[in-house]
Amino acid sequence: MSVTLEEGSEGQPGAHVTGQKPRSMEQLQHNPTDFPELKNDTFLRAARGEETTHVPVWCMRQAGRYLPEFRELRAEQDFFTTCRTPAKCCELTLQPLRRFPFDAAIIFSDILVIPQALGMEVIMVPGKGPTFPEPLKGVEDLLKLQQKVDVTAELGYVFQAITLTRHKLEGKVPLIGFTGAPWTLMTYMIEGGGSNTMSKAKRWLYQYPEASHRLLKLLTDVIVEYLVGQVAAGAQALQVFDSHAGCLGPNQFTEFSLPYMREIATRVKAKLQETALEMVPMIVFAKDAHYALEDLSQSGYEVVGLDWTICPKEARERTGNRATLQGNMDPCALYAPKEKIGEIVKQMIEGFGTRRYIANLGHGLYPDMDPEHVGAFVEAVHKHSKNLNPSS
Repeated sequence: MSVTLEEGSEGQPGAHVTGQKPRSMEQLQHNPTDFPELKNDTFLRAARGEETTHVPVWCMRQAGRYLPEFRELRAEQDFFTTCRTPAKCCELTLQPLRRFPFDAAIIFSDILVIPQALGMEVIMVPGKGPTFPEPLKGVEDLLKLQQKVDVTAELGYVFQAITLTRHKLEGKVPLIGFTGAPWTLMTYMIEGGGSNTMSKAKRWLYQYPEASHRLLKLLTDVIVEYLVGQVAAGAQALQVFDSHAGCLGPNQFTEFSLPYMREIATRVKAKLQETALEMVPMIVFAKDAHYALEDLSQSGYEVVGLDWTICPKEARERTGNRATLQGNMDPCALYAPKEKIGEIVKQMIEGFGTRRYIANLGHGLYPDMDPEHVGAFVEAVHKHSKNLNPSS
């Protein structure tokens, strides 16, 4: 199976330096240097608040089951084996870019590789989703977790996938790395999988607040090393997913989520500076936590991701010019006719404006969505943002 970005593309990846012999996939995934020059930096410029000719766009879960080629490749092995196979992660990351002119790629992986690195077993059950056969039930279970994690040893396969993908992207668009936020990872580790109420995890916050903070601190320490490792491997931006933030009220969010996300941003940037790595833009996406928009826009992240439950104009007013905003079309709008998608996109861009803005959905793509409608979304963002952009 080919993992080059375009069929029949000229030149071999890794052979962009005159006289250099083409390198194998094995060589590329272990060589986080000599990356091809970036050709489209629109996403990075928007993330940093700079002017762009059009609004950049990408989609959460753009490498996903809505693509038949994704389903075909994923059928070959179980989910987490795929996550641990750099060549497969690379191919899955590149697939949507062959179909759509996205302005960024996001590495194919999963937020639950971190609990695995801490020593927990996680399996993907068809029709149910991620499942922990032995979730954390009491405070004493924290002793079962690895207290010191060698991130390179445990998660090096993610770094190799990032490095390989950077080479195979051939500079077409930037590559985003990501992690789950401490609170969201904690919910999975205690609930044992998905939950509508997160009541088991929230029970810990009320009954075992000190132990909760110990777990959140442990997760934060691993996340910081993990994100720095992703940048060292070639990631050009980072997103922190707090997908379950909305299960917390404002007080709980302020105590058990926000401080750790702030700490992640502060420590990652300090370590990037200490190790002379690129200072990449960071994105925070706390789903359903729009009660904390002001705090999130001052939490050390260049970009604040939004779900679809907040009005673009309100979000812009509440965050001022402190951060770039990302989002926030309802994913279900992609079930609408293509013409309607275009109208919704135009209205969304008018609400956000064309500066300090990255178009995305308010959550990930769903498996039953029509790829052609995803293409219509991307096309509409580029078309309407160019028309509305005063500098274009």
